[in-house]
Amino acid sequence: MIDRDFSNELHLSASRSSGPGGQHVNKVSTRMELRFHVPGSLLLTDAEKELILEKLANRINSAGELILVSQTERSQVKNREKVIEKFYTLITRALTLLKKRKQTQPSKASNEERLEEKRQHSEKKERRNKIISEGKK
Repeated sequence: MIDRDFSNELHLSASRSSGPGGQHVNKVSTRMELRFHVPGSLLLTDAEKELILEKLANRINSAGELILVSQTERSQVKNREKVIEKFYTLITRALTLLKKRKQTQPSKASNEERLEEKRQHSEKKERRNKIISEGKK
């Protein structure tokens, strides 16, 4: 994903950040908001767009825009870098296909171990039963 340059399709806007910081927070617009219109992207294929819309559905609004925000830093430049980095990691993660799990048979050792645990558990229950029945006589 890093080889593609989405900078023309990203819409960045700054606003006042919330949280602690005193007067600095009240005066300076350091919060960066990134908007990316997924259906209108020219760099993504139709299959990639569908995958992103499906996997990042909770971050995409009804207009099809992926919205990301960064307001952790005190500087607008650092927040801009962070939000762009967050965008690329999210897109990369969404487009990475997971391998399907190939089912395998349990090994002979694991089967024997399971059966041995079952035997021990059964014996434990059996021992409890004998103590209870002797106590009642």
